Amino acid sequence: MNRLFVSAAHKSSGKTTVCIGLCAALRARGEAVQPFKKGPDYIDPLWLGLAAGRPCYNLDPYLSGAEEIRAEVAQRMRGASLGLVEGNKGLYDGLALDGSNSNAALAAMIGAPVVLVIDARGMTRGIAPLILGYQAFDKNVRIAGVILNQLGGARHEAKLRAVIAHYTGVPVLGAVQHNERMTVVERHLGLMPANEAQAAGTCVDEIAALIAAQVDLDQVLAIARQAAPLPESACAHSPVAARGPSVRIGFARDAAFGFYYPGDLEAMRDAGAEMVPFDALHDQRLPVIDGLFIGGGFPETHMEALAANTGLRRELHDAIEAGMPAYAECGGLMYLARGIEWDGRRAGMVGVIPADIVVHRRPVGRGYVHLRETGRGPWPRPPAQLIHAHEFHYSSVENLAPDVEFAYDVERGHGIDGRHDGIVHRNLLASYAHLRDVAGNPWARRFVDFVRNCRHAT
Repeated sequence: MNRLFVSAAHKSSGKTTVCIGLCAALRARGEAVQPFKKGPDYIDPLWLGLAAGRPCYNLDPYLSGAEEIRAEVAQRMRGASLGLVEGNKGLYDGLALDGSNSNAALAAMIGAPVVLVIDARGMTRGIAPLILGYQAFDKNVRIAGVILNQLGGARHEAKLRAVIAHYTGVPVLGAVQHNERMTVVERHLGLMPANEAQAAGTCVDEIAALIAAQVDLDQVLAIARQAAPLPESACAHSPVAARGPSVRIGFARDAAFGFYYPGDLEAMRDAGAEMVPFDALHDQRLPVIDGLFIGGGFPETHMEALAANTGLRRELHDAIEAGMPAYAECGGLMYLARGIEWDGRRAGMVGVIPADIVVHRRPVGRGYVHLRETGRGPWPRPPAQLIHAHEFHYSSVENLAPDVEFAYDVERGHGIDGRHDGIVHRNLLASYAHLRDVAGNPWARRFVDFVRNCRHAT
């Protein structure tokens, strides 16, 4: 299983753009590229999946153990000729002091050689101690090559290549000149998701052409072939068989809502759910479904269009009030509230959650969260252990009805009010927390079983 881990010295080094270009350029050469992203993220994987033509899967040592991660890599790599993992932040960055959940630890865990993307603006001889330090810091990590990024011209490139060859011996796989065409469009909360960006495919094609012209793709593939074999136990993993009759679960997938982990949707299918997409911006009616899932996204940037679709808002309101099982995360929670206020404007939303949403300029909740189930949530069989999840929201819940019940006590993070998350209303669970379907929290099967039980009861 050929694979490599693309990381950087620090965040904002341009590694996401380089990875997008590598995925698309190698795909154009006939490689079946399987992309992965380290940590919790939705936006980068949307771009990587678009570039590779395959869904991008997240690998998160904070949420999963080593055996589970290695099995995930082996399972997703079936049918692929190359696995490409994009790190987050810098190579040695992570929450733990010992680096156990860092990018470097993940690279070592899956036996992947590391390619370091270095933002070389303003650097010449100083690049040598940077590379040497990263090489020496952890002997379990092999930095197999570097890609120089944001170069100022041919003279700058020649100086850097000479310094690196003289002092480090690390291969320079590519030298990417500064180019405005290498910039993926950004907006108020970071990169614009690929499901929203107009002409996203054209953007990917342009980046791929620039990377193919400035990076030695043959060298990149040669490094990927040096990856250590995965354990046989990881390669023997097989998906869990579905149980029970099939149910139909509708999920919002459009420019406003696109934050879904592919593995979670697949876990719901494995549990016996037929996943039925609908467009909250344009569809006037709900499809025929037994349950509802509205994931995250940016409803505030589409709030006028969401508000204008009164037919769908009315159908959602009536279905949830009638007891349809529903689950909403972050952007989905915002959409189901009475209204959204942002940048001096307000728009009415679905109105089943008795609260208003206000979007702020700074994050309200950001990072990993620890949740403890209160027992008041609608799903059966709450797990005994602490749930690890993540949140990233600039909005807050205001004017919440005082009698609302919560599914979670928050032990780390912010959630709704710093103490609670998971608003419960009839058969709806709506939270700021984003769950990942992992061994320690198999939420997808729990939700599908709940939908099935509700249909049977009806």
